[in-house]
Amino acid sequence: MVIYIYESGANYMFMGEFQHNIDAKGRIIVPSKFRDELGETFIVTRGLDKCLFAYPMNEWKLLEDKLKKLPLTKKDARAFTRFFFSGAVECEVDKQGRINLPQPLRGYAALEKECVVIGVSNRIEFWASENWEDYFNDSEESFAELAENLMDFDI
Repeated sequence: MVIYIYESGANYMFMGEFQHNIDAKGRIIVPSKFRDELGETFIVTRGLDKCLFAYPMNEWKLLEDKLKKLPLTKKDARAFTRFFFSGAVECEVDKQGRINLPQPLRGYAALEKECVVIGVSNRIEFWASENWEDYFNDSEESFAELAENLMDFDI
């Protein structure tokens, strides 16, 4: 795990892809590589593309501050803020390295058995294996086009 220190605090570089199963009680293992950087408690919420996002508390606070600045008068801002915050839960890792994901979050991301946990810069994502495969295959085919579209961002 790579940790970069900025003026605003530590920003973590979560990387990697891990296969885990979710059990009947909704518990899934958080890869040991991610646990320390997530901290004792962290936030899991609905993500984009039918997955779940998990943020360390300091990253969640930065995101929360940005979302609070969205104009209340804009319908899209209200909708996105509702979507993001209404699904958010605080999680703790148990002694076996697992977290318990509430049913509404599992249902949103279709997490039933086989799952993929990936590191994506400042967050981790929980995906149903089939959804991840589909997303990855679709993205892989257009990766060159995606890269070309991001050239304006100096990547």
